[in-house]
Amino acid sequence: MDSFIKSVKKLIKSCDCDYKCNARRFKQNFKNWTSGNYHINKLIQNTQLTDHNHYMCQALEWIPYDRLYDILYVDKIKTCRAKWIDGCINKWDDENQSWKRVDQNMFVFLKILNNPSSITLEFINEIAISHKVYGITQDPETKNYMVVLNDICEKCNKVCNSIHFQRNFKNWTSGNHHIDKFIQDIQLSEQVENALEWIPYDRLDIYFAKDDEINKVYRAIWIDGCINKWDDENQNLKRKDQSMFIILKILNNPASVALKFINKISIPHKVYGITQDPETKNYMVVLNDICEKCNEVCNSIHFQRNFKNWTSGNNDIDKFIQDTQLSEHTSYYQVKNALEWVPYDKLDTYIVEDDEIDKVYRANWIDGCIQYWNNKNQNWKRKDQNMFVILKILNNLTSITLEFINKIAVPHKVYGITQNPETKNYMFQRNFKNWTSGNNDIDELVKDTQLLEHTYWIQNALEWIPYDRLYDFDYITDDDEFGKVCRAKWIDGYINKWNDENQNWERKDQNMLVFLKIINNPANITLEFINKIAIPYKVYGITQDPKTKNYMVVLNVKCKKCSAMCNSIHLHQNFKNWTSGNNDIDKFIQDTQLQIHKDSKISYAVEWIPYDRIDIYIAEDDEINKVYKANWIDGCIWYWNNENQNWRRKNQNMFITLKILNNPAGITTELNKIAISHKVYGITQDPETKNYMVVLNYICEKCNKVCSSIHFQRNFKNWTSGNYHIDKFIQDTQLSVHEDSEIPHTLEWISYDRFYDILYVDKISRVKWIDGYINKWDDENQNWERKDQNIFVFLKILNNPASITLEFINKIAVPHKVYGITQDPKTKNYMIVLNDICEKCNEVCNSIHFQRNFKNWTSGNNDIDEFIQDTQLQVHHNDSKISYVVEWIPYDRFYDIIYIAKGGFGKVYRAKWIDGYIDKWDDYNQNWERKDQNMVVALKNLNNSKNITLEFMNEITLHHKVNLYKRFIKFYGITQDPKSENYIMVLDYAENGSLRNYLDTSYNKLSWSDKINYLYSIAHGLKDIHEIELIHRDLHIGNILRLKNLTCITDFGFCKPADYNASENAKNKIYNILPYIAPEILHGQNYTKAADIYSFGIIMYEVISGLPPYYDLGHDIKCLDANPLNRPNAEEIKKTLSQWLRESSDLLRISNYTSLQKQIKEADEINNSSSNSSILTSNLGTSYKTHSEAIYTSRLLDFNNLPGPKNSDDYYEDNDNIISIKFSETLQIDDLQLKIIFPEPNNSDDSYEKNDDIISMNSSESLQIDISQMSINKDDQNSKSKGEEKII
Repeated sequence: MDSFIKSVKKLIKSCDCDYKCNARRFKQNFKNWTSGNYHINKLIQNTQLTDHNHYMCQALEWIPYDRLYDILYVDKIKTCRAKWIDGCINKWDDENQSWKRVDQNMFVFLKILNNPSSITLEFINEIAISHKVYGITQDPETKNYMVVLNDICEKCNKVCNSIHFQRNFKNWTSGNHHIDKFIQDIQLSEQVENALEWIPYDRLDIYFAKDDEINKVYRAIWIDGCINKWDDENQNLKRKDQSMFIILKILNNPASVALKFINKISIPHKVYGITQDPETKNYMVVLNDICEKCNEVCNSIHFQRNFKNWTSGNNDIDKFIQDTQLSEHTSYYQVKNALEWVPYDKLDTYIVEDDEIDKVYRANWIDGCIQYWNNKNQNWKRKDQNMFVILKILNNLTSITLEFINKIAVPHKVYGITQNPETKNYMFQRNFKNWTSGNNDIDELVKDTQLLEHTYWIQNALEWIPYDRLYDFDYITDDDEFGKVCRAKWIDGYINKWNDENQNWERKDQNMLVFLKIINNPANITLEFINKIAIPYKVYGITQDPKTKNYMVVLNVKCKKCSAMCNSIHLHQNFKNWTSGNNDIDKFIQDTQLQIHKDSKISYAVEWIPYDRIDIYIAEDDEINKVYKANWIDGCIWYWNNENQNWRRKNQNMFITLKILNNPAGITTELNKIAISHKVYGITQDPETKNYMVVLNYICEKCNKVCSSIHFQRNFKNWTSGNYHIDKFIQDTQLSVHEDSEIPHTLEWISYDRFYDILYVDKISRVKWIDGYINKWDDENQNWERKDQNIFVFLKILNNPASITLEFINKIAVPHKVYGITQDPKTKNYMIVLNDICEKCNEVCNSIHFQRNFKNWTSGNNDIDEFIQDTQLQVHHNDSKISYVVEWIPYDRFYDIIYIAKGGFGKVYRAKWIDGYIDKWDDYNQNWERKDQNMVVALKNLNNSKNITLEFMNEITLHHKVNLYKRFIKFYGITQDPKSENYIMVLDYAENGSLRNYLDTSYNKLSWSDKINYLYSIAHGLKDIHEIELIHRDLHIGNILRLKNLTCITDFGFCKPADYNASENAKNKIYNILPYIAPEILHGQNYTKAADIYSFGIIMYEVISGLPPYYDLGHDIKCLDANPLNRPNAEEIKKTLSQWLRESSDLLRISNYTSLQKQIKEADEINNSSSNSSILTSNLGTSYKTHSEAIYTSRLLDFNNLPGPKNSDDYYEDNDNIISIKFSETLQIDDLQLKIIFPEPNNSDDSYEKNDDIISMNSSESLQIDISQMSINKDDQNSKSKGEEKII
């Protein structure tokens, strides 16, 4: 056991996670539980202490035995199955500060531990093969310790259907060992669809029994239906086909039940399970009820299942009907030959006739005949409800056969058999009963024409038409042969065809116009007579005037010219409904209407227009007389609507012109003269002046049509600015617009109440315009169609409305578009309405969208507001620069905020951002389209930032400058903690942490290409900073982050412009990590780009070696040259690393290697084959030890009186390798390999002899260190060499 504890201890390190991991949470709970056994306690605790995850948990736990129930032993000694009330640990719940569990009341296995003292993780793993181990428990009675495992199938390695069945074995028994074993064996081996089950007899409703070759077969309904699949949500088997039909076959010898036997008796059925009759004690196989001929549930089965529900009371008839039904093996198709028993009360018998044999009855069958089986409703779908049927009496029931039925039924279709309950006659199974003219001769004539009508569409049949279905009678003329002829309207219209669905006649042309001609001698009426008097008309039927008792033929009204009901007829029939009061005008209008036969000529018809249907709003003088402009409420005639028997009109409320008729008697000449270039709609009369006026279309005389200027002109009456000059100016611009393309050049008067969200900026206001600007005329709605509702516009004040001109408007509007003029009702100022565009882009660009939203947010600090607004105003039309933008982000848009780490100047949190970042403008929704909703971000909370400092503004300003570049952590925006009121930078979250952390955990997985690639990315980023004349000034490996596949620079808190000249006091106070500071900086010189190069050299050392700088020894390379002028610039480093990256990437594709490629290949081969490779671990951070006071976070450093910086000549003599011997062996990098990466220094000095001045630091704590009081003398240096450092 002790050896086990030691082996586990090797896996347990003191938790130095930057966050509260699972190990810490478990450790806090150790006091709250015990197993009562030291070894088991230690095992569980050790697994918990190795779980350094933040979310998902994989550790074991102690499980109290009373949290388990339904404990059932599977074998008699060592294994049992139980249910676990709590379920297993899933992850930590920050909100409730407890473990979140899943799968409550889950099934688990318990395996006994025979010797707890010898328990090891290997032992646990061995007994748990193919299972997940949740923890350990103890039976309080037996004192046995037991491992708690997930209950899964060892064959499937998951909870399969066999497990679901197995868990239910305890809940049922057939009472017979052989049957129980047979069902269980099948359940343990089969899929759900093939498994059998024990079916309680009380879940079956047995209703029919018959004999087969062996024994009785029962038909029943199974209430529950068969098993379909396992339902994870309800933890139960899901069933289908409830109340399904089944067959039961008796099992004569249950002891010999076997799968082969079951398969034999069940052919061709599906077997669902076994049941037992509690009275007879017979076991029975439960099978699906299908047709053995069709091998499916066909129509014969549907009929058979219904046999119990009906009887004719006569065995011969019952058998005959059942035989026809059992022969109906169609499926999903219409029933063809089956008969049915039809209850007599479902028939409405109304007429009796005699045929050659016996009486024949006519009836309506309420239900209609069977069409097909409806699976959804599990019933027969019927058609032709209330259909007409004939009933014929069956005289000899015993001799009934299908041949007999077919013989007497020719040429009819036989639907079934019924019985008259009064006469006891059995009978097989159309509309003269509903009407009579009161005259036999007319009745016979109408019936004869109807009985001859064998077509689908009614052509020649007449009908009796009740007189009260006619209205609006109008005497027309006398006929020599028939006397008076009159016109009327027929409410119902004529018969068109039979409607099977409604079982009635479908009619057309309701309220149609018909002629009525009197029949003088009904007794002599014949079809020939009807045809003779009807020429050239169509005869619909006969009616009778109840007052005069005259019978009349009902005919259609036809135009003699068209031989059809044309437009002239429709116009003619309306002559009685209007008059102008002047015979000449009436005659003129009627003559024009009687000439209109075709629809294409409707536009030439002139009509009388009542004056009260016209709304006159303006009068003007022409050369002859006044001309009026008006709206015509009804609009002009379009076409005849047969359905409504009226004229269909268009262009309601259309604009018209009225011209006075001076001489109605000479109307033809005068009308032709005044109607030139206009369309004439009709004539009207002013009831006050008694003037007759021609109604003309209102068109532009220039365009000869209704153009845009006309639409504008018609609206002049509806608005005024209250200023003559402005009204005239706007109207002139509108009257000059004739084509749609000219509409953008027109102005309009815009009511001030159509603006909202008014924001004053100087003498200019920005507002939203509800209606938007005019786009084009909408003919359908007779109004202007507008665009861009709720558009932003500018309002500019007009100082002198009287001097307004188009040139003036154009001058003050550059480069804007002018929409119109408005007036502030309070100030009385007139203002020009302009489009709100960017003056740089001459359009609505991104900066405008941002600007419009400025009023909707504030950080509460003017400096921050101004900074954010400035970044947004710099983004114009290029969407690619949207990523450059910084925004204000409300704090409540973040959730799952978790503390990550603490730095020298603040804290960093991990959070999720609900909205995600701005991607592009969405014109349709008039809002920003965002990406990566619920993305993970880092929140950099700066200490005391609620009091905005120059340093804070410096950091956000300079970080923003590199926001467009790829190799920097993206800066999304600023937010504020509502509790501390500190301002927070919202940044990309680097899931892999700093490059230092990444090297500690993954160094030995990295190839040379990876290392060079990381350095190339850093150098590229450094080049970008330097190109925009910035110096980072705090470049160290902790400020290099691994973001997905990128290596990025972050933390611009100390970044400054390249020409920044620090004060003397500031030069002596340096913020950084000491090993990364260039020596000239420690001597009070200004930061230069070369100082960043020095820091990069240290990072280069770390990436190549994997070790922190000077954790043991230091080393000078070219980037670390004591003379800043000898260091390469960032561009040179980038080019060199780019070349190395290409060469390292080409290793697999070439055979002629360069010097660098040879060394990389040689090093890789040594690393892959060396016996020392077993030393390597994936966790480099545990394989080196730093000095106890080595500090790797930025802090305040203050040095005085340091010696001048120099390179060491004898460095390589004392330190012949940049990496300590132990790690040189580990990494297999010899001196030759390093020289290509780190060239020997070319200048020397011994001021750093023995490396006495190198300070080694290591601390995970964040410190701010002010050592301005330190004097670096000999005693201090001796103190440093021992790893001590004074901290003030």
